[in-house]
Amino acid sequence: MIEKDSTVTVPGPGAEPEPIKAVPLRRPGRWIAAAIILILVGLFAYGAATNPAYRWDTYGRYLFDSRITQGAIVTLELTVLAMAIAVGLGTVLAVMRLSPNPVLRTAAWVYLWIFRGTPVYVQLVFWGLVPSIYKQIDLGVPFGPQFFHLDVQNLQAAFLFAVIGLGLNEAAYMAEIVRAGINSVGEGQREASVALGMSWTQTMRRTVLPQAMRVIIPPTGNELIGMLKTTSLVTAIPLSTDLFGRARDIYGVNFQPIPLLLVCATWYLAITSVLMVGQYYLERYYSRGATRQLTAKQLQELATAQAAVKAK
Repeated sequence: MIEKDSTVTVPGPGAEPEPIKAVPLRRPGRWIAAAIILILVGLFAYGAATNPAYRWDTYGRYLFDSRITQGAIVTLELTVLAMAIAVGLGTVLAVMRLSPNPVLRTAAWVYLWIFRGTPVYVQLVFWGLVPSIYKQIDLGVPFGPQFFHLDVQNLQAAFLFAVIGLGLNEAAYMAEIVRAGINSVGEGQREASVALGMSWTQTMRRTVLPQAMRVIIPPTGNELIGMLKTTSLVTAIPLSTDLFGRARDIYGVNFQPIPLLLVCATWYLAITSVLMVGQYYLERYYSRGATRQLTAKQLQELATAQAAVKAK
């Protein structure tokens, strides 16, 4: 039998109930876990700061060395150019995969099968050996005049081969990301656009792609960050002007790999952090209208509108 609590005031008919006095739950386990983690982090930081093997003096000397900063710029150039190729070619491959033409579908599938099925390091080694495989490239009429001639064997273009190798490999993954994004938009959206009189281009630009971007942006951001780190494999070309290559060249001379690797990791973390901030704002931009939870700005505008109505 349940006894009635005499302290509870039952509101009369038509009266508003008293507001609930919420009391937050006590969670001592969270505080204990946080304290343990902070202690472990502090112990590790103290041990790293006092361990002479880290050579923090060397770390500070090379953190902003001109060779390191130039290597960081080359790494950024490799990342941006390779991703530009990957996004453009990946979009074309995604359209080919969705095409009703069986030849285009098969060609795109074979491309994805080859570039996703072999390690990127092996592909980069092949790109480094292109001058040995194709000594020259001629374009023109067979057994007739030539319009273009390129001497590949004497072409010193390790940076170009690195961009092409990274871009072609990444395009295979971007194709699947774009295809998944387009397929995530329901058929009803396309049908509604066609019913409104939109052409295929208008449907893709105004209806399909804006909604597909919500699905495309997060994995593309991950691929961009992954590309930044994958540039360290261009040593297979071989190319040593990137960030990791410069650090490797320096510690190959002074025999202090630990502080140079820490310098390298610091720069990678700094660039990755900037890219993550950009990804956050892009995701927020394309997520507008996808959630029913109002933002602080929308809540402020709603409150202002309600105040204006009451004032009348």
